[in-house]
Amino acid sequence: MLAAFQGFLDELRVAGLPVSLTESLDAFEAVRHVDLVDRQAVREALAATVVKRAEHRPTFDTVFDVWFALGYRPALLVEEGEDGDAAEVDDADVAAMLEQVLETGDRVMLRTLARLAVTRYAGVVPGRLLGTAYHLHRTLRHLDVDGALARLLGGGGGDEDAGASAAPAAALERRLRADDRRAHSERFRAEVEAEVRRRLVAERGAEAVVRSVRRALPEDVDFMHATGEELTALRRALRPLARRFAVRLARRRRHRRRGPLDFRSTVRHSLSYGGVPAEPRFRHRRPSKPEIVVVADVSGSVAAFARFTLQFVHALSGQFSRVRSFVFVDGIDEVTRLFEGADDLAEAVQRVHTEADVVWAEGHSDYGHALVDFWQRWGGEITGRTTVVVLGDARNNYHPPEAWALGEVSRRARHVFWLNPEPRSYWDTGDSVVSEYSVHCDGVFECRNLRQLTSFVEAIA
Repeated sequence: MLAAFQGFLDELRVAGLPVSLTESLDAFEAVRHVDLVDRQAVREALAATVVKRAEHRPTFDTVFDVWFALGYRPALLVEEGEDGDAAEVDDADVAAMLEQVLETGDRVMLRTLARLAVTRYAGVVPGRLLGTAYHLHRTLRHLDVDGALARLLGGGGGDEDAGASAAPAAALERRLRADDRRAHSERFRAEVEAEVRRRLVAERGAEAVVRSVRRALPEDVDFMHATGEELTALRRALRPLARRFAVRLARRRRHRRRGPLDFRSTVRHSLSYGGVPAEPRFRHRRPSKPEIVVVADVSGSVAAFARFTLQFVHALSGQFSRVRSFVFVDGIDEVTRLFEGADDLAEAVQRVHTEADVVWAEGHSDYGHALVDFWQRWGGEITGRTTVVVLGDARNNYHPPEAWALGEVSRRARHVFWLNPEPRSYWDTGDSVVSEYSVHCDGVFECRNLRQLTSFVEAIA
């Protein structure tokens, strides 16, 4: 059992959760005080000790469900002869059992039907590497759970609107019965999913299955390939992450106030100790916050990356003396005004995409023209306190790169950095001209997710 819990904690670390040695010891201590047969109690005890952020909980739950798929359900292991029992039941019997389960919610029958349905319909074949979602969808499609539920709600008085002219008590009873049937449906779906997961773990092992189904943490989601659900999770995680990050930057800045050793002052104060420099003296560092100028490509290929980067940088604006934002496709426009005083940064970013004047000719990325235009219109405002950050994949659609314009910006600015949302292996392939711009930058960084973005901002702040 100890090895199982240790393996689970190791898998959480692989998934990206920061589980320290102290938290591992806390987890082992916590499970000593709960009933190990109570799966939910074990889940909550472990979550209370190792999950520190709400957005990490879905990943924790996924790893837990897979890792302990067998350990907490020994009575439901696949038994010899189970497939034969499933073959003796026809589809009409399965449909009748499903309607009874949805009507009564009987837990024993619910688990029995889930086992029977997975055996009969899921198509779990030894050596066939398919994911949980495939087998779950296949099982539910054959069962037609939605159709069975609709028949019960329609034929069994589950229509909430039908009771408008009936007695209030009867209408309330119908609504409650309909809610119960929906709850039974959701419970049955969860049981089928758990059964599919258990079969896959029994076939392939927990390590293989958990790697195929675990959910990426929001900070590890690739900006350019995120699904709609992942983008929603990113939006939810961005503001809390920015607040925590701002606190960390402010704390680090306070701790860095001490400057270099002041040798003369140290020697002078050592006289009271007989010449022993018992109290080193340091020069006071003048606090300095950089001015940030963000120049972002907002064309379709990198729009999500630019959107989240702009939102994150402006959420941290208190850590910089000033933040100015420019966006471009083949034309360029300053959009700082859209962020000033904005309570909802997501709404401000949305306005960027609708109000910014960024199309000059054909509406395809033209880094060369945009950088020349930026230098000619705003280059004189770049100073030795300005850090310029360019966001984009440097795919120039075979237009002239005009890298000299970025060179002029670099000569005036304190630093110039380039953040590229593509993997390094894609750089300088096709129409990418990263290397032509990189010679004028203090650094070119791969920036595909929030984790890499926060590491970069921490370095320049």
